[in-house]
Amino acid sequence: MAFMSNNDDLFDSITMADDRFHVQGYQEGFEEGFRQGTIEGKNHGRLHGAKLSVEVSFYYGFAVTWKCLLQNSSDIKARKRLKAVESLVGVIEKYSYEDPQYEKHQEDMERIRAKFRQVCSVLNVSTDFKEYVNGSTDMSF
Repeated sequence: MAFMSNNDDLFDSITMADDRFHVQGYQEGFEEGFRQGTIEGKNHGRLHGAKLSVEVSFYYGFAVTWKCLLQNSSDIKARKRLKAVESLVGVIEKYSYEDPQYEKHQEDMERIRAKFRQVCSVLNVSTDFKEYVNGSTDMSF
């Protein structure tokens, strides 16, 4: 039999084993959950950040293309359209890309989407560009 000090009680260690294992299991589970949660959070952020980037880039490319098409026109309607397109470009350029803690990302994205719909309305262009954003399946390179 192993040496036991007077303070150690064999029955006490047996009865407290359940509590020790419970605390130890909780701590190990918490650490593993924290590690997995951090990994999943980073992956989730990357995925949604990339989707948001694609959307904003599409709007910006759309606006710059229309700006190039409209800026040499002398038509009064073209000036109004150009002003709307430049407004969209301005809203996109003010959008905060760098700060992941920026509290108004949702509000700014809603503003960009609303401005995009307004520009599409002024240009008399459909706002349904899902096939362009998602990519075509018919292409093969």
